[in-house]
Amino acid sequence: MAYLTPAEFVPRLIDAGEKKIFMSTRDTLVRGYMAGAILALAAAFAISINVNTGQPLAGAVLFPVGFVLLYLLGFDLLTGVFTLAPLALIDRRPGVTLAGVLRNWGLVFVGNFAGALTVALFMAIVFTYGFDAPPNKIGAKIGVIGEGRTLGYAAHGAAGMLTLFIRGVMCNWMVSTGIVAAFMATHVSGKVIVMWLPIMLFFYMGFEHSVVNMFLFPSGLMLGGGFTVMDYLIWNEIPTVLGNLVGGLAFVGLTLYSTHVRTGASLRRAESVPAE
Repeated sequence: MAYLTPAEFVPRLIDAGEKKIFMSTRDTLVRGYMAGAILALAAAFAISINVNTGQPLAGAVLFPVGFVLLYLLGFDLLTGVFTLAPLALIDRRPGVTLAGVLRNWGLVFVGNFAGALTVALFMAIVFTYGFDAPPNKIGAKIGVIGEGRTLGYAAHGAAGMLTLFIRGVMCNWMVSTGIVAAFMATHVSGKVIVMWLPIMLFFYMGFEHSVVNMFLFPSGLMLGGGFTVMDYLIWNEIPTVLGNLVGGLAFVGLTLYSTHVRTGASLRRAESVPAE
């Protein structure tokens, strides 16, 4: 695959962030909606593989298909704009403001949630024959996931909240690595490969992705999971969003920007002093 160096592709990250900030409300919502829907389908696909094969690695290996598709189609995930949009503000691009960054984040969040919720409803219908039967084994598994990743954290109090937050940080460290890595490849095959690896890692490790959870927990509630909407918001979604923000921006966006755009002064090689 053709490869761009960080010095070549990092400015493109800033350009991409700037374009997202100035994108129309309609386009931002549509792209966010489709990204949430496609990622939700990928999550349902991966869970189905896990349940049917009993091999979690198989689901993790195939889950990135959704991420790759939504990226190549030009749709936007909240985790991605957490990393890209602030770079245009930090770089002081003309017309870019904090309000513009927050507007982009808010619209993408709404679009992602609406798309994931749509797929959650569709899959709940599929798993229950239109709510006319108990959930099948895949639907039952989703309910258990929702309980474990809300009440399971709550059982540990502050330590559980810290664990949840750190899993959110680690998740978007990997997801955003996949996003920016796609900028260094100039062919579709190369983009697929470099995106696939970190996304597979985050999914298999059980890190917390805010958009995936927009599917898992609403569908879990529809399928009889033993937790509440407030459990979902307080003991998963809100801390996960904050963790995703820190992970993508601090460990990916800012690190690349600080060393490939705002580089430090190069050290001068000491001139040899002739012996007396």
